[in-house]
Amino acid sequence: MSVHGASRRPGLSIFFPAYNDAGTIASLVIQAVQVASRLTDDYEVIVVNDGSSDSTAQVADELARTYPAVRVVHHPRNRGYGGALRTGFASATKDLVAYTDGDAQYDPNEFELLWNRLTPEADFVNGYKISRADPLHRIIIGRLYHHTVKFLFNLKVRDVDCDFRLIRRSVFDRVSLERNTGVICLEMMRKFQDAGCGVVEVPVHHYHRLHGRSQFFNFRRVFWTGVDVLKLWFQLVVFRRRGTTRATVRHPAVNTVPPDSQP
Repeated sequence: MSVHGASRRPGLSIFFPAYNDAGTIASLVIQAVQVASRLTDDYEVIVVNDGSSDSTAQVADELARTYPAVRVVHHPRNRGYGGALRTGFASATKDLVAYTDGDAQYDPNEFELLWNRLTPEADFVNGYKISRADPLHRIIIGRLYHHTVKFLFNLKVRDVDCDFRLIRRSVFDRVSLERNTGVICLEMMRKFQDAGCGVVEVPVHHYHRLHGRSQFFNFRRVFWTGVDVLKLWFQLVVFRRRGTTRATVRHPAVNTVPPDSQP
């Protein structure tokens, strides 16, 4: 049963971590307001401006003045992708929390697909890319990363680094996130799995980046990401420091929706 089957539609927080995304953040926020208002009467849209050096802050503040449901959290300096996600999760006040990046490589309208697939047994709905719309070198590096971390961390989810998710906010009563880098997505998936979180997986579209450039795909960042992954592996797999607040957990349920079931 989807959340539409409940007697009361839950509240929804949608947030965007944004770093130098002035060219895309306005359209994303407007779409998020529209889709959230279709799903529930109780919603908010949050922009986490992670110390942007372009006009992201000014655009986000204007959106907040225009739309009552929109608010902005500003980082005085860049804290990294993980830092922006942690702020977003901490700032969300509704029952369900959805997020995606501020670079418009995912379509906020597809949050409705995730919303419709949330079951009472699921703690989060994880998107997985139907096809990755990136240059060839990024696709190759992304696949190597994906298969490596799935093996190292014994992850069951289909797509580790698809930043398009809907999560019950109550999950964070059991799971605490610590990373400030992009490795936070790997940390999140492993800790959710260790906490026994039930997951539904839904195919979503991935689009070419039209503005700005990736903050990840350069040799220096790839190297330090590898170091961070190894540190996390020792923490969560070797030493099994899980960052959960429950001593006992249930076995996670995974339900994957095939791409051909998507409308």
